[in-house]
Amino acid sequence: MALLREDEIVEQLLSVPGWIRTGNSIRRTVILQDFIHAMIFVNAVAMAAEKADHHPDIDIRWNTVVMTLTTHQHGGLTEKDLSLAVHINSIVPLSIKE
Repeated sequence: MALLREDEIVEQLLSVPGWIRTGNSIRRTVILQDFIHAMIFVNAVAMAAEKADHHPDIDIRWNTVVMTLTTHQHGGLTEKDLSLAVHINSIVPLSIKE
């Protein structure tokens, strides 16, 4: 899988609200109601990631979930990262406190 060009990254980030570029990765922070809601959300992300065979780095701090996507084997961003970000956005609860 080829790395995305800079112009492709900029353009595709417009379709994934909440995600920001940090070097060779994209990151999103989601703040939920409490720990249980954070874990429910993370489990949904885990199922989507497993199905996509592409796994984000996830940091959970009580009600705050930080997800980072990059394609480690290619050293940067690929279609897999942006595709999974779109899918994750579709499962973010509507009642989040971003």
